[in-house]
This record gives sequence, C-alpha cells and structure tokens, in this order.
Amino acid sequence: MSGTRFFIYSRKSVYTGKGESIENQIAMCRQYIQSKFPEAGHSDITVYEDEGFSAKNTERPQFQQMLRDIQHKKPDFVVCYRLDRISRSVSDFSSLIEELNDRRISFACVKEEFDTSKPMGKAMMYIASVFAQLERETIAERVRDNMLLLARTGRWLGGTTPTGYTSEKQQEILLDGRRKTSCKLKDNPEELQTVNTMFEKFLELRSITGVSKFLIKQGITARGGGWYSLPGIKEILQNPVYCVADKDAWEYFTAQNADVCFEEKDCSDQYGLLAYNKRDYSKKHAPRQPIGKWIIAIGRHKGRIPGRKWAAVQRLLADNIPTGKKPAKMHNGYSLLSGLIFCKECGSRLFAKPRSGQGAGLFDYVCGSKLKGGTGLCGCQNIGGRQADDLVYRSLLPYLEESPRIDALLKEQKRTLRGQAHEGEQNSAEARIRRCSSEMGHLVEALSQGALDPALIPRINARVRELEEEIARLSKERRPLPAAGQEEAMAAKLADSLADIKSCAAALSVQEKRTLIRLLVQKIVWNGKELHLYMNGR
Repeated sequence: MSGTRFFIYSRKSVYTGKGESIENQIAMCRQYIQSKFPEAGHSDITVYEDEGFSAKNTERPQFQQMLRDIQHKKPDFVVCYRLDRISRSVSDFSSLIEELNDRRISFACVKEEFDTSKPMGKAMMYIASVFAQLERETIAERVRDNMLLLARTGRWLGGTTPTGYTSEKQQEILLDGRRKTSCKLKDNPEELQTVNTMFEKFLELRSITGVSKFLIKQGITARGGGWYSLPGIKEILQNPVYCVADKDAWEYFTAQNADVCFEEKDCSDQYGLLAYNKRDYSKKHAPRQPIGKWIIAIGRHKGRIPGRKWAAVQRLLADNIPTGKKPAKMHNGYSLLSGLIFCKECGSRLFAKPRSGQGAGLFDYVCGSKLKGGTGLCGCQNIGGRQADDLVYRSLLPYLEESPRIDALLKEQKRTLRGQAHEGEQNSAEARIRRCSSEMGHLVEALSQGALDPALIPRINARVRELEEEIARLSKERRPLPAAGQEEAMAAKLADSLADIKSCAAALSVQEKRTLIRLLVQKIVWNGKELHLYMNGR
C-alpha cells in the first residue's frame, strides 16, 4: 500500500465545538486509515472540510472541490466518518458511488464500517443510504402533519408577531387536571390603524411606492422607529393574518389549492386567518412558497380586511406592479453619473430619472431618499442630468495630461486585472453572458409592465438588441482571462487609448465615458447648489 492516496471528507451543519465536530471527524478518519491500512505508512492524505452546510444536497464548496480533485488526482480511497456526512439523498449518494466505482476508487465509512472495495460493503452502503433518505422524508412528513394538527386549533406558534398584533399566552385545564399553555394574537390598535391605512391607500393608489410616500408624509413609522420599507409594506399586504375568515376568503384560498383547514359552513366574520408553511426554511433565506403549499386555518384573533377586499389586493400585487424590492440600477443607457453622486443632506445616492412628458433624453438626478418618500424625507434639489454629465466630463479631461497620475491609476488597474485573473470565473465570458442575459430579462420584464414612459421604450428595445449582439459575440469568444504575463501589454494599450482620448472625446460612447469617469473619480457629492468631485488617489 505504499503511496496510497486518501481523501477525507468531513461536514457539520452548525458549529458547536463539541460532539461530532469537524476536528473529531478528521481525527477518527485518520485513526481508521492507520488501523485498517498499517502498511500504508506515510500516505498522502487530503482533507476537505465543510462547516455550516447541511446534507440536503451536494452544493457545498469543499465537497465540490473534492469531486474536481477526484478527476485529476484520483485517490485510492475516499473516507468519511459517517454516511450522512456525504448526503441524505439516495440519488446524490448513488451518483457519487457510481463515479467512484467507474474510477476504481473505494469508499470507506468509519461509523458504519462500510468499505466499497468489498461486495458486501457496497451492498450495505446502498441499503443504509435508502434508510437515511427515508428518515429525512419521514421527519418532513411528520412536521407537516403536526403543522396541520396545530393549524386546526388556530394557535399562534410563536416568532415575530405581525404588525398590528402582540402575542398573548393562554392556559387551559384539561380533563385530567393538567394545564395546557398556548398563544393567541392580541390586537395592537395603533399598528392596526396603520395596516388599515396601507390597504386603503394601496387600493386607491395601486402603488406600494405611493403607500410608502403617504406614510412618510404622515410621519407614520414602523415598530423600530424607522420608515416602512417597500418589501415590508408588500409583506403586510400579502399576509392572510389580516383577512377575515369569510366565504370570499375560503373561496380564494380553495381556488389557489391551499390546504384550507375548515369547511365553508365554518366561515366567520368574527375571526381572522392564520397561514402556516408560508416559507421554505430548508432553503437559504427561507423563500416564500406558492400559496398552493400554504396551510390556512381560522385563528383566534379578529379579522380586519374582508376577504373580497384582501383578494382584490392580491390580484393587484400579482400584476407585476413595481415594488422596489429590486435595488435601483446604477447604470442605464443614457446617464454617466447615476449612483456615483451622493446627497450631502442625507447621504443617499442620486439616480437618473427621466422627465415625463418632455423631450426624449431629458432626465434629472434625484436623491434616492426623495424618490422613496418625497420632500418629506429629503428636500435636496434635483440636478439636470445632461448639464451635470457634461460639466463633470469636461472637468476631467485636463486630468488626462497628468502622466504620473495616469500611471498610478494604470498600476491600480493592473492590480485589479491580476486579482480578476486569479478569480477566473467572475469576469469570464460565461459570467458576462449570464449578466447580459439577466439584464435583458429585466428589460423585457419592464417592457411587459406597460407603465413606462413612451420615450424610454425605443431605448430599451435598442439596449435589448445590443445585449443580444453582445451575447452572440461572447458565445464565440469564450476565451480565458489574460495570463498575468500579459497584463503589462494590456496596461500599455490602455495608456495609448488614454493618450488619444482628448482628441476623440466627443466620439466616445456612453459606456466608454462612464468607464473613464469611474477610473478617475471616487465619488461626487451634491449639496443642492454645487457638485464636489473626490478623485481616486487623492
């Protein structure tokens, strides 16, 4: 066994510092190797550690690195402490074993004492993986059954209470004398008034941004004292907790194929609804699940919004109305400084906003806080977009004659290129294709909303065509990033371009001008009267 190569894989979902820690798993795997293969001597052992990752899938950085290394380094054995450290999915586990078998690599498991280099070990490994997945699916089914049981009681299961309510404990005495404690939602009248205002204003304005501006103008704040965010307002408008458990609500959720835990005859105008299983907590950031997976029950609290009105709000929200959840794009097809200017008054960025009802191409830079809440949130004066772009661009042209300064910027650019070269994938053709596709998707979505300024539609169509051409060009290119030895040549080429830029400044595209500005300028501050430029390297 001289020269035998081993890969050790260890994983733990949550760091605890005790029990089956990463360190303990690795130590036991090393002991296993020494006991089972004493003749191996000082074998080549590579360790892979994934801390904080579950076994629901194989999307773990070190596990994926191990799979890549298996193709190039071909170990003799892959060793882990326990089977579920690899995966609880039969398909994922089977795929790994098949790949190892194809490459004649054995898999050994310390705890279960499996070794796929032997026929019985291979058979037992598959049986154990089947039971591991069965256990996981059984637990998930048991959790859902328990959730359905609790839902029928209408109890509040804890956690952060919705806006408008607090949690109140209740005790019941059972027949055998034991006490049972449960929780129900208790009204918070002041917050509920705000909730009522949100629903009324949204039906009136059909705009979450409009609701936000109204609340800010009225000085209405959230629990923490800050303004209600756009996603926060949308979350409130979508929450069934405010919906009355009436016939209209029952029909709406039944039509959406939700698990409705009461009959039509049980509908009541006195109580509100509770929704369970709204989010998938097995995934990162716990994304919202489709209504078809929700569990809807009658709660013990009073409902606020009639079912017909609540359903009408949901239909409006489903009509692709912009909610502000996606951050404003700092770049567009016409402005040079969007997102680069900061408001002196409140510190927010200024973004380009086309002027409605005026000539094509006219726009202003507007404070982000002002866009969100109007002058009640920030009274900073807008600045004409074309004038600001021309003023800043012309003021930068003299800096191109400062050779030492340009040299310093080019060296910084070279360091950036070197870092990007090592990162590889980030700026590869494939990554740029994905970014172009994503931008094109957002533009097409914006066109489909039908609420755009007509002057912007030709610009968006033109940009979509540009992105399509760029994707076609990148698909043919797909070249690796330049090696470190070519960076000096790239820097020299950039220097030559900058040397000629004053003579051809007027011919540069918006994107080229924007790139030049960001090479020279760190940020710009607008105080309502003057623009102050802060240069890179000064």
